[in-house]
Amino acid sequence: MNTALNAARRTTDLQRLGDRPDLDVVVIGGGITGAGIALDAAARGLSVALVEKHDLAFGTSRWSSKLVHGGLRYLATGNVGIARRSALERGILMTRNAPHLVTAMPQLVPLLPQMSTASRALVRVGFAAGDGLRRLAGTPSSVLPRSRRIGATRAVALAPTVRRDGLDGAFLAYDGQLIDDARLVTAVARTAAQHGATILTRVAATAATGSAVTLRDQLTGETLEVTARAVVNAAGVWAGHVDPSIKLRPSRGTHLVFDAAVFGNPTAALTVPIPGEINRFVFAMPEQLGRVYLGLTDEDAPGPVPDVPEPTPEEVTFLLDTVNTALATALSPADVKGAYAGLRPLIDTGAGRTADISREHAVTESPSGVLTVIGGKLTEYRYMAEDVLDRAVQLRGLVAGSCRTRNLPLVGAPSNPVAALGSPVELPDSLRARYGAESANVIAQAGCDRPTAPVAEGIDVSRAEFEYAVTHEGALTVDDILDRRTRIGLVAGDRERATAAAEEILTLAK
Repeated sequence: MNTALNAARRTTDLQRLGDRPDLDVVVIGGGITGAGIALDAAARGLSVALVEKHDLAFGTSRWSSKLVHGGLRYLATGNVGIARRSALERGILMTRNAPHLVTAMPQLVPLLPQMSTASRALVRVGFAAGDGLRRLAGTPSSVLPRSRRIGATRAVALAPTVRRDGLDGAFLAYDGQLIDDARLVTAVARTAAQHGATILTRVAATAATGSAVTLRDQLTGETLEVTARAVVNAAGVWAGHVDPSIKLRPSRGTHLVFDAAVFGNPTAALTVPIPGEINRFVFAMPEQLGRVYLGLTDEDAPGPVPDVPEPTPEEVTFLLDTVNTALATALSPADVKGAYAGLRPLIDTGAGRTADISREHAVTESPSGVLTVIGGKLTEYRYMAEDVLDRAVQLRGLVAGSCRTRNLPLVGAPSNPVAALGSPVELPDSLRARYGAESANVIAQAGCDRPTAPVAEGIDVSRAEFEYAVTHEGALTVDDILDRRTRIGLVAGDRERATAAAEEILTLAK
């Protein structure tokens, strides 16, 4: 089926839903969990609609570290179950679902004088355990190389600004890295549409029970009543707005954005132990668009949930102070080009640090019958979706096939059946990294002038990509293009330079 999400399809799908407002499943929330549930339901042959008040990946799903973790941290705390599942899900993403979006990221732990013998032994044992998890998950070393110790010269080549005085080499391990978390959400949502799901952004669920949802089109103000055999609340940190019985304890995770040049254009993530912690690190990770993201924090975030969380000055200072313990030349706030923060939807377990709260997910049923999925990690989105759909099938007697998503390639994966067109031009690596097997389509289907030209000088995003965001990826506004389909908006100066192209192409593509 057609994978393209755009304004015209949105209008048609809303009209169709108005004519036949009875579904098997309604999913509330357009983050990675909601998109995963919509895909799983559609792939099982169920009729499903996903509704999102804002845009795809508007909330926490765009504010992550862009990592597909293998669960090593959870092994260190004795949570073998979540560690094993994380390794399994990472392998599924890297080898079957999205090999075009998830690649192996080298993680470099420098062996500096301040790192004790015990800490070195702990890291080495942990990395060896990570290798064991990888083998247990069946992920080949050709996809995710095994860990090893390297010399100081090699360490400096991978992370050029690492402190050299007393550097005794480094431990090198590998984990999964997303080209971008919001791109993963978009790919999952489009794949759900490919299998027949209705994906509706700017549509709010103003009321919900276990069998009905009141929807409001945020663009027109019109309302619509939809009935469903199962209603699933996947609203993340906003889950309590849908089901007031849900009690969450949001935790804020902050990242800083730098020009990669200030880190010497690294090819590995510099991984720095947090002083006084056993299994927590900060990561300086090379990213697309010539950036390095430095993260992350884990702080209580009580009170009303903001649409866009803001980093605190204390978090900025903490991240800079921690990474500077491993750098030859200290970074200052003047080096920070941008920052972002996201809220983890943790289950409220009472007292204690948010960093120590389990990342296990839970599926609950409200008194009105709404099924809610809370907690969990981005890496496990597919498993969480399978769990919640299995529960819905059992509780609501849905006639559905078994889960198929374990072996289902997303749009852009080489084995997804979406036809790839030929391209008259050589495609840049940056385009292939973001679109995979669809890369040629982005250029071939463009109708704008100068489709291969950058949207602004020094930004390796083409004008055709902006157009594709509107014609195929559901972008309806300039913010959708700059902040979620691309990550240009993370740096204010880049946003300013690219806004005119976004406005032009948005008008053209509509």
